[in-house]
Amino acid sequence: MIGVLFATEEEAQPFLSRFRRGRFDGLTDGETYQDDDFLVSICGTGKIKATLRTERLLRRHKLTHLLHVGTCTALGDDVPLGQVVAAQQVFEGDRIELASPTYPRMPLGTPFSELQSGTLVTQDHTVRDASERTYWQRIADYTDMTGYAVAFVTATYGTPCYIVKVVTGQLLVDDPNLRKTLATAYETLATFLIKRLDVLLKA
Repeated sequence: MIGVLFATEEEAQPFLSRFRRGRFDGLTDGETYQDDDFLVSICGTGKIKATLRTERLLRRHKLTHLLHVGTCTALGDDVPLGQVVAAQQVFEGDRIELASPTYPRMPLGTPFSELQSGTLVTQDHTVRDASERTYWQRIADYTDMTGYAVAFVTATYGTPCYIVKVVTGQLLVDDPNLRKTLATAYETLATFLIKRLDVLLKA
């Protein structure tokens, strides 16, 4: 069985309403629905919820793969809003200043070859100025609030983990049409998943 783990209800809703004729519609934060092939769940925002709920999910269900999906912010201006991207590695970005980080970088598989892939950094803190942005741009391509936690816990269970995100912003750049950008991005992510999830069944 393939697990599909969304970060938030808002990100998941277009997918839930359309996938398999709405069979998964109505799923809320912290819940899990499944059929014969797929298990879908929503972990919530932040590393703590992502850690605890991923651990609970994997303890209760035997999955062949876990696909974590949601949104991310591009660290540069070369990735357009609404583009779906894959993480080929992810690292924890709130403790990176340590000489020997507690949490190692996690390499990830990228089963969807058509997607642009890059490095994802997971952070709870907000990047506040251009100098900090420049620092992160040197070592990563995207940032989110859940990816590393999901990948780290999944690795402890020996389950392959993939991360696919849709870009909904560029760091430190205001978007006057943010609500429209988000709605369009969620629909784009849903369309991609509905068309491509069968790839994982064959993996």
